[in-house]
Amino acid sequence: EKLRVVTRRDLHISTQAVQSAHASIDFQHQYPNEAFEWFNHSNYLALLTVANEEALIKLITKAILSGIKHTIFREPDLNNQITAVAFEPSEASRKLTSSCPLMGKEISYV
Repeated sequence: EKLRVVTRRDLHISTQAVQSAHASIDFQHQYPNEAFEWFNHSNYLALLTVANEEALIKLITKAILSGIKHTIFREPDLNNQITAVAFEPSEASRKLTSSCPLMGKEISYV
Protein backbone atom coordinates (compact mmCIF):
# COMPACT_ATOMS: atom_id res chain seq x y z
CA GLU A 1 0.00 0.00 0.00
CA LYS A 2 1.02 3.59 -0.61
CA LEU A 3 1.50 6.33 1.94
CA ARG A 4 -1.08 8.85 0.71
CA VAL A 5 -0.36 12.53 1.24
CA VAL A 6 -2.99 15.11 0.34
CA THR A 7 -2.35 18.82 0.01
CA ARG A 8 -4.23 21.84 -1.34
CA ARG A 9 -4.43 22.94 -4.97
CA ASP A 10 -4.97 26.54 -3.85
CA LEU A 11 -1.28 26.57 -2.84
CA HIS A 12 1.57 27.03 -5.33
CA ILE A 13 2.93 23.69 -6.61
CA SER A 14 6.27 24.22 -4.83
CA THR A 15 4.41 24.91 -1.57
CA GLN A 16 2.33 21.76 -2.12
CA ALA A 17 5.53 19.74 -2.44
CA VAL A 18 7.06 21.14 0.74
CA GLN A 19 3.86 20.72 2.75
CA SER A 20 3.57 17.11 1.57
CA ALA A 21 7.13 16.44 2.71
CA HIS A 22 6.35 17.91 6.14
CA ALA A 23 3.26 15.70 6.52
CA SER A 24 5.19 12.61 5.41
CA ILE A 25 8.01 13.16 7.87
CA ASP A 26 5.60 13.96 10.69
CA PHE A 27 3.68 10.74 9.93
CA GLN A 28 6.90 8.76 10.40
CA HIS A 29 7.39 10.31 13.82
CA GLN A 30 3.77 9.96 14.93
CA TYR A 31 3.38 6.38 13.68
CA PRO A 32 6.86 4.79 13.68
CA ASN A 33 5.60 1.20 13.48
CA GLU A 34 3.33 1.87 10.50
CA ALA A 35 6.07 3.93 8.82
CA PHE A 36 8.58 1.13 9.34
CA GLU A 37 6.24 -1.45 7.80
CA TRP A 38 5.46 0.84 4.87
CA PHE A 39 9.14 1.61 4.25
CA ASN A 40 10.15 -2.04 4.28
CA HIS A 41 7.23 -3.49 2.31
CA SER A 42 6.19 -0.81 -0.14
CA ASN A 43 7.87 2.60 0.09
CA TYR A 44 5.43 3.93 -2.51
CA LEU A 45 3.96 7.41 -2.19
CA ALA A 46 0.83 8.94 -3.66
CA LEU A 47 0.90 12.75 -3.69
CA LEU A 48 -2.67 13.93 -4.09
CA THR A 49 -4.64 17.17 -3.87
CA VAL A 50 -7.97 18.65 -2.88
CA ALA A 51 -9.26 22.14 -3.66
CA ASN A 52 -8.60 23.94 -0.37
CA GLU A 53 -8.39 23.76 3.42
CA GLU A 54 -12.13 23.14 3.77
CA ALA A 55 -11.84 20.06 1.53
CA LEU A 56 -8.87 18.81 3.60
CA ILE A 57 -10.91 19.19 6.78
CA LYS A 58 -13.74 17.13 5.25
CA LEU A 59 -11.26 14.40 4.31
CA ILE A 60 -9.76 14.44 7.81
CA THR A 61 -13.23 14.17 9.36
CA LYS A 62 -13.99 11.11 7.23
CA ALA A 63 -10.66 9.58 8.24
CA ILE A 64 -11.44 10.10 11.92
CA LEU A 65 -14.89 8.53 11.54
CA SER A 66 -13.33 5.56 9.70
CA GLY A 67 -10.50 5.08 12.19
CA ILE A 68 -7.81 5.82 9.60
CA LYS A 69 -4.49 6.89 11.11
CA HIS A 70 -3.35 10.22 9.78
CA THR A 71 -1.05 13.12 10.48
CA ILE A 72 -2.12 16.71 9.93
CA PHE A 73 0.43 19.37 9.06
CA ARG A 74 -0.25 23.02 9.87
CA GLU A 75 1.97 25.69 8.35
CA PRO A 76 3.09 28.36 10.84
CA ASP A 77 3.87 30.78 7.99
CA LEU A 78 0.26 30.53 6.80
CA ASN A 79 -1.45 31.29 10.12
CA ASN A 80 -1.34 27.60 11.12
CA GLN A 81 -3.69 26.62 8.31
CA ILE A 82 -3.93 22.93 7.54
CA THR A 83 -1.86 22.49 4.40
CA ALA A 84 -1.36 18.72 4.14
CA VAL A 85 -2.32 15.42 5.69
CA ALA A 86 -0.66 12.02 5.43
CA PHE A 87 -2.85 8.90 5.61
CA GLU A 88 -1.66 5.47 6.70
CA PRO A 89 -0.93 2.99 3.94
CA SER A 90 -4.13 0.95 3.80
CA GLU A 91 -7.05 -0.07 1.64
CA ALA A 92 -9.26 2.27 3.69
CA SER A 93 -6.96 5.22 2.91
CA ARG A 94 -6.98 4.29 -0.78
CA LYS A 95 -10.78 4.34 -0.80
CA LEU A 96 -10.90 7.60 1.15
CA THR A 97 -8.62 9.38 -1.30
CA SER A 98 -9.77 7.67 -4.51
CA SER A 99 -11.35 10.86 -5.89
CA CYS A 100 -8.30 13.05 -5.18
CA PRO A 101 -6.26 13.91 -8.29
CA LEU A 102 -2.50 13.57 -8.41
CA MET A 103 -0.48 16.60 -7.38
CA GLY A 104 0.52 18.69 -10.39
CA LYS A 105 -1.87 16.90 -12.72
CA GLU A 106 -3.37 20.23 -13.81
CA ILE A 107 0.05 21.64 -14.81
CA SER A 108 1.21 21.46 -18.42
CA TYR A 109 4.93 20.82 -18.87
CA VAL A 110 4.97 21.44 -22.66
